[in-house]
Amino acid sequence: MVKRDNTRIQKKNKLIILEAALDVFSKQGFSGATLDQISEQAGLSKPNILYYFSSKETIHLCLLQRLLKEWLEPLQQLNPNGEPIDEIMGYVQRKLEMSKMYPRESKLFAIEILQGAKHLTQYIQSDLKVLVDSKVALINKWVDQGKIARINPVHLIFSIWATTQHYSDFETQIQLICGSGQKNIASDAEDHLKKMFTKLLTP
Repeated sequence: MVKRDNTRIQKKNKLIILEAALDVFSKQGFSGATLDQISEQAGLSKPNILYYFSSKETIHLCLLQRLLKEWLEPLQQLNPNGEPIDEIMGYVQRKLEMSKMYPRESKLFAIEILQGAKHLTQYIQSDLKVLVDSKVALINKWVDQGKIARINPVHLIFSIWATTQHYSDFETQIQLICGSGQKNIASDAEDHLKKMFTKLLTP
């Protein structure tokens, strides 16, 4: 019973630390974040933080790995046997939903890239590139079959990333322009992106 309780407490504390670190890293980036800030946010002592994670970098890498697993799943789900426009529009929809659900995670990734992707360079050049290359080949196949308009698949993917993640990464700018009380931003964005990409993709 004691071991089980300890394990439960350890899992709970790890989650508390990761949630606190996500808040700090998504605002400060890796360079600006400190263990003291994470400790204060988590409500745990610094030695307690270091009991579970050996360093600030270890916490950061853990968050990035957790993020990438979820972040890339929608792209992996593009179905070669599905209707091409429906598959791509489904991807746009899922990416927009993830931006709304995980704004801190989106900012964490954006800041990491803006700071030179020091902790993601190898991953981007290997796993992510392999995934993107495979989906580029699939989209090119759909283009050659005349199922979608002739487009550049790489820039299509970049455009989807840019337009969907904008709504979390630039949330402050959106609120300042549209007003924080604006309730229709999410639905208006969804409608706009659906029309824009459907028009772009239709042969």
